[in-house]
Amino acid sequence: MDRLEAMRTLIAAVDGGSLSAASRALNTPLPTVSRRVSDLEAHLGAQLLVRTSRKLILTEQGEAFVAVARRLLDDLADAERAASGEYRAPRGELIVTAPIMFGKLHVAPIIHDFLAAYPDVTVRLVLSDQVIDLVEAHVDVAVRIGRLPDSDLIALTVGTVCWVICASPDYLARNGPADTPEALADHHCIAFEGLQTYRNWTIGNAPNARTISISPRFSVNTADAVIDAASAGLGIARVMSYQAAAAISDGRIRTILRDFSPDPIPVSLVHQRQRVQPLKRRAFLDFVVPRLKLALAGVEQIVGEVGDQPKKNA
Repeated sequence: MDRLEAMRTLIAAVDGGSLSAASRALNTPLPTVSRRVSDLEAHLGAQLLVRTSRKLILTEQGEAFVAVARRLLDDLADAERAASGEYRAPRGELIVTAPIMFGKLHVAPIIHDFLAAYPDVTVRLVLSDQVIDLVEAHVDVAVRIGRLPDSDLIALTVGTVCWVICASPDYLARNGPADTPEALADHHCIAFEGLQTYRNWTIGNAPNARTISISPRFSVNTADAVIDAASAGLGIARVMSYQAAAAISDGRIRTILRDFSPDPIPVSLVHQRQRVQPLKRRAFLDFVVPRLKLALAGVEQIVGEVGDQPKKNA
């Protein structure tokens, strides 16, 4: 029995939730996967997994063994990367995740420049508004928008964004201003929602934040479509500052109710804690961090400058 291969198989089964998932992840026949796990249990003289019809459950012995096996395999991977030169020159693949619109606007362009500067590195960028588990998905770096829970992950804050309420100058000229959050009830609003409705906007800073119910004439499930609708004069929208910055800069929309702006939301780059950090990730962070800081500072400046008063010469 190859114990390292058996440990890899066991961890793949635990991470995937089934032996079938491990078979697909490892591109190994299911009977082989099952035999490796059984041989490992026989070698240890302990049951590691409880197999049900729906999922795998680790026994107490299994949890302890998997924790140690992960550390051993991580150390082995570190040694292999060091021997192959990955810690001497940036090389290999990086998996990066980011929220969809933020990734399209700010992360992808920086990655384009990074790839030009580091020809031996490849990047797989996964854009998703879902929080992806870094360990399970083998992600090297993730962009997270929001306050982070306590964890063993390393976080580098690169700036902040905030919620903004905005409308086109044409809409405000036709319908009048919304000087208070309560005035939104008398205005057409644009909801950012999908199959489930989201008709409450939280406005203001804690502890004085208030929740305002809206009755939208138009709702759509992507931020760029919300901004297009606001630019077309359909109503008032609530979006993130980085999503609205280009339209604000162009004069298509402007922010309102700025006296009721909520607290800023941090934007961070997070990655797993590792005793020796691969040079490809270190080079990526060194390249991306200052550029993202500059981009977010630009967003803050645009949103801060173009507010409740119309732009000059607009």
